[in-house]
Amino acid sequence: MPSVRQELLRLLATKSFRLGEFTLASGRTSDYYIDCRTTTLDARGAQLTGQVFLDEIHARGWKADAVGGLTMGADPIVVAVAVTSGTIAGFLVRKAEKQHGMGRRIEGFQQKGAAVVIVDDVCTTGGSTIQAIQAAREFGFDIVGVLCLVEREEAGGREAVEKAAAPAKFAAVFTANEVKREHIAIGQQASVF
Repeated sequence: MPSVRQELLRLLATKSFRLGEFTLASGRTSDYYIDCRTTTLDARGAQLTGQVFLDEIHARGWKADAVGGLTMGADPIVVAVAVTSGTIAGFLVRKAEKQHGMGRRIEGFQQKGAAVVIVDDVCTTGGSTIQAIQAAREFGFDIVGVLCLVEREEAGGREAVEKAAAPAKFAAVFTANEVKREHIAIGQQASVF
């Protein structure tokens, strides 16, 4: 029986990872693409994501009142962690303040000074993660950690997030190379049958 973490890796490798030629949000090109939403929005994938993120938060000793991140990649992760924990709230960071209603950039949990973990699905250059960090700090949250599902290990991405998050620590559940290796291994197993 695979562990929850191993099962999530397998789902990412089968549902979210594709080989080919792709242009990333950063404008860079890549020979692979990871769309974590096809996993984090899957029923079983959401369960696994919530449990793995919660396990990582506890293992790192991060005491969080809430988790949140930039919409849209963080949305399913935030909900999965909140539902799985039963005690950790969620918030979403808009890309810009709403121009109507309450005019908020942070939606959901709204307690200034609260300890929060910033989450994201994929970290390449770190741009969306950094936007979420900045907005959370501007709101008045105390960031105790930053956690992404898959780190693409692009030059400068981790360093940029670490600098923006400091003194909080940045961690990734998986690296793109781990997901790629699993994807290839699954393909090789399938070709044997």
